[in-house]
Amino acid sequence: MKPDGPVMVAMSGGVDSSVAAALLIDAGHEVVGVTMKLWGGPSDTGCCAVSDVDDARRVADRLGIEHHTFNFGDEFERDVVGPYVADHAAGRTPNPCIECNRHLKFDRLLRRADALGFATIATGHHARIVETASGPRLARGADPAKDQSYVLHVLTEPVLKRLLLPVGSITKADVRRLAADLDLRTATKPESQDVCFITNESGRRAFLGDRISLRPAKVVDKQGDQVGEVDSIELVTIGQRKGLGLPGGTDPRYVIEVDTVNAVVTVGEKSDRLVRSTPLESWDWIGTPTRGVLEVQCSAHGTPAAALVDAGRVEWVEPQRRIAPGQSVVAYADDLVVGGGLAGRG
Repeated sequence: MKPDGPVMVAMSGGVDSSVAAALLIDAGHEVVGVTMKLWGGPSDTGCCAVSDVDDARRVADRLGIEHHTFNFGDEFERDVVGPYVADHAAGRTPNPCIECNRHLKFDRLLRRADALGFATIATGHHARIVETASGPRLARGADPAKDQSYVLHVLTEPVLKRLLLPVGSITKADVRRLAADLDLRTATKPESQDVCFITNESGRRAFLGDRISLRPAKVVDKQGDQVGEVDSIELVTIGQRKGLGLPGGTDPRYVIEVDTVNAVVTVGEKSDRLVRSTPLESWDWIGTPTRGVLEVQCSAHGTPAAALVDAGRVEWVEPQRRIAPGQSVVAYADDLVVGGGLAGRG
């Protein structure tokens, strides 16, 4: 591990960041734990609940390190919640956790670290930073089932130079074992992979309905004939099957297009979910563009798929499911993240 001087560890109240702090202490580093209080509203599904802040503080006490809480609620509302709502209103499907990483965890937190004299920060993400001839690069974590490089693909080289990912080289089982050995209260804490500001009790409908007007839309087939109706087009996404107001007893149909301007949702058969290419509304290569067949990952697919990325499109080697506009698309070569962007319409 590389830093000189103290390390600021972002402690979410989960087991991964708890063990990240412990590993840094064990390696001989001076460690200070910090927790970002991002969401002031109700939370029962993510890393923003009051109990998570308390868990982080108690783990810090157990490890014998300082712990501080930073309130970045205004920035979170502006840079994550606001765009999330606007995307739904525009018929897009956002990745709020990626935007939180971009704007809060690895921008706002780094600026606070600068102000306090910390050259290095660390988190509990399952990903690795690999030194290459052209500089540090983000790579998949050692545990394929828990890899989080997809949600970190927006990190730039200046950030990677100042970042440590202590648990990225071990498995989740190892993390749990180390936490248990240290008697950390987070050792058996369940994971949360949901959006922290959407509660299980109220759900996405109530959250968006408090902020924008939810509009009904007709559901049509590929010929344009109406076959159903939805009461909130802002809640519909590509690939959706349920909640479309379709009659029972027919073959399953899936959303293949969402037109918020004209309030129309188009559905098709199972085969219509597959496409040979995906348009990109944005794309950034990391370093020199990587040509040839790459592994391309998005949240709509269970596993990465082989593809070429060029001229604003992903050309799939084998047909793949449609990707909703606004979803992140990330390319890998030999486990290194080599590029990323957002899916577009078409």
